[in-house]
Amino acid sequence: MPITQNTKGSRQSQFLWRTIMAQAARRRQDCWGRILLCFLLGILWETRAEQIRYSVWEEMQKGSFVGNVAKDLGLEPWKLSESRARIVSRGKTQPFALNARSGNLVTADRIDREELCPRTPKCLLNVEILMDDKINIYGVEVEVMDINDHAPRFRIDEVEIKISENAAVGTSFPLPNARDPDLEMNSLQNYQLSLNHHFSLHVQSRADGAKYPELVLEKALDREEGPVHYLTLMATDGGDPVRSGTSRIRVTVLDINDNPPVFPQSEYSVSIPENVPKGTLLLTVNATDPDEGVNGEVTYSVRYFKDEASEIFHLDSLTAQLFTQETLNFEESAVYEMEIQGQDGGGLLTRAKVQVTVLDVNDNTPEVIVASLTRSVPELSPPGTVIALLNVHDRDSGDNGRVTCSVPEHLPFKLEKSYGNYYRLMTVSALDREQISEYNVTVTATDEGIPPLSTNIHISLHVEDSNDNPPSFRQTSYSAYICENNPRAASIYSVTASDPDSGENAHITYSIEEDTIHGTPLSSYVSVNSETGVVYALRSFDYEQFRDMQLQVTARDSGNPPLSRSVSLTLFILDQSDNAPEILYPTFPTDDSTGVELAPRSAEPGYLVTKVVAVDGDSGQNAWLSYRLLKASDPGLFSIGLHTGEIRTARAFHDKDSLKQSLVVAVTDNGEPPLSAIVSVTVAVADSIPEILSDLSNLNASEDQEDSSVTLYLVISVATIFCLFFIFIIVLLALRLHKWRISKPLESANGHFAGVPASQFVGTDGVRAYLKTYSHEVSLTMGSQKSQIFFPQPNYADTLISQESHEKKDSLLVSDCMPGTVLVQNDQTCLQHNIICKQKHL
Repeated sequence: MPITQNTKGSRQSQFLWRTIMAQAARRRQDCWGRILLCFLLGILWETRAEQIRYSVWEEMQKGSFVGNVAKDLGLEPWKLSESRARIVSRGKTQPFALNARSGNLVTADRIDREELCPRTPKCLLNVEILMDDKINIYGVEVEVMDINDHAPRFRIDEVEIKISENAAVGTSFPLPNARDPDLEMNSLQNYQLSLNHHFSLHVQSRADGAKYPELVLEKALDREEGPVHYLTLMATDGGDPVRSGTSRIRVTVLDINDNPPVFPQSEYSVSIPENVPKGTLLLTVNATDPDEGVNGEVTYSVRYFKDEASEIFHLDSLTAQLFTQETLNFEESAVYEMEIQGQDGGGLLTRAKVQVTVLDVNDNTPEVIVASLTRSVPELSPPGTVIALLNVHDRDSGDNGRVTCSVPEHLPFKLEKSYGNYYRLMTVSALDREQISEYNVTVTATDEGIPPLSTNIHISLHVEDSNDNPPSFRQTSYSAYICENNPRAASIYSVTASDPDSGENAHITYSIEEDTIHGTPLSSYVSVNSETGVVYALRSFDYEQFRDMQLQVTARDSGNPPLSRSVSLTLFILDQSDNAPEILYPTFPTDDSTGVELAPRSAEPGYLVTKVVAVDGDSGQNAWLSYRLLKASDPGLFSIGLHTGEIRTARAFHDKDSLKQSLVVAVTDNGEPPLSAIVSVTVAVADSIPEILSDLSNLNASEDQEDSSVTLYLVISVATIFCLFFIFIIVLLALRLHKWRISKPLESANGHFAGVPASQFVGTDGVRAYLKTYSHEVSLTMGSQKSQIFFPQPNYADTLISQESHEKKDSLLVSDCMPGTVLVQNDQTCLQHNIICKQKHL
């Protein structure tokens, strides 16, 4: 039976009806009361419902009866034919047809509810019947009721599940879910699992009522007893008769794997506009597994809660990257939910839910359909004459789907909203053909999206401009970036406004609202070109002074009166590497001396000697500092941390290592170009300052206590060297005398060699040889409160010093020929000790 509903009746009409009925009961004998009752009933009949509702089962054959429209509208069938009643269709196909003779609404083809209303709990179809003679529209709403014409179906016929043999009892494993497009009891109701001894079925329910099965381990598995288990999962609906679908499950038992993969988070959410291209990377959900080999190799799979999602998205099984493989459409589905499973080679798995939200983009222009049109209108037509009936529709949603229609205001036409999304184009004044013979009216349908989309249809309209649109910016706010130390008059940003008007009404000038920054007028920092909207810097900015600046740019047109609009522009100052590192420790002494760090001789490799501390006034990566050794007395003895500045021993100290170790450290930032600072560090190798004094005072005593045989060997060695040297001098003089006799030019050269120093000799091959010794002076000063060691620069002398030296286990040795004199001063007591070292012949 058809269902009709009064959509125009109100509470007042119902109250009036009850009042009239009460009065009619009291005045049954009163003739005037009857006349009044008939009059009010006529008024209520005029406000009767124009909305008719029918219901029909799906899958009915073509031509099946839906309802008698003529009867429900209170019209005779012949009046429908006379009024040229017809169905106005907006879609590609119309599922219903109107029999104008009988007034019946019948099915135009076989109706499939799942095709017409996919994923919709209630399927309501709107049929709009137009009376051409009266240009009136009636709405009919037909509810298509569901029948059990679909069986539950699994997306995959067979699924393999790998389970480790040490999986805990009670562990659940996801199973493929079935889909049934039917509704309520005709849809999916339950799952059943084939009988077995190891597993049971647990059905979970989501918030939206959807059910999905899970396989629960009830008995521990033993791979040696049964490596493979075969199960059958059956899904049934609640229809009559019951329909079902099955999927085969193959359970493979794997060896022990004690570390399952782990996702960084259990739920992922990503939002993406619907107009992204195919192949767009949505997210990467890498799982980590600390196991090695096959047990640590994770492969990924995805379970889609909606079948259509499997055609739109693709998950790389190795990289866990989720891509789009088809274009998205917000109008078809706004949210996709799926579950990503990561499984290692040992069969352990982890799951994470992923929700992809499709953001609506204003990608559909409004559709305007001319339902009825009068092409000729008398010039004396009264105001309110209907010219056309328009239907407007936009497939987008929200503000993107809200459509407004307009016509130029200066024309004698207006748009009046009718039923639903229908508009009437009407005249607002009488037309005079002698003055204007033809109007070219443009009807503009514009949605409220950003940016708005519009559609124009032309019914002969000429548009004249008026200044009714202020300038508009593409964005509500802007942001610009400029590096500090910028040149003056540099271009910062271009702010452009647009005005849909024309002529002077669209001529825009720009200005900046006055403000102050740190007490200084804003106009002293920036300016704007009034014609182009280009913002310029009037001075060089300093990031360390301030990092951002707020501007208000105003765009004003030249209309009368002028219209204006302001927009916020945020200027961000970017940091540059204009500050060199500043060394905080070690500090530079103010008394022309050099600080010394102590390192015990017993220090093991890696011993922390000292730390260079530096800071940088810049920020970000420009303030990242790195440390390195530029120079060291012994390059292999110390090392410095690249980022910590910690100076540590690279090896153990040897007896031959020098007491004084000089290091030059460079501190460099990460800017472009990099800036650096250099500091010198002096390290004294001793356990403490008193020990240094003790070592120096005991050095003479250790020489006297040396074995006499060592002294004898040293005397013999010196005597031998002296004899060889004397023989070398005699041979050299003989060769020079021989050359002097055979060559006259050598006579003049005799006076030249007379001035050669004693420490410089010329060989027979003309090459000069040098015997150079180095004398270093070490000064140690101890105070009452703190101890400092100062090393003056070494003294060099072209003299040969020969002195006896005795070795001792605790003696202070200087390698590479660094003999000298050590001065120890403590409470004005000076101890001088000679340190003998091996001479080096250069």
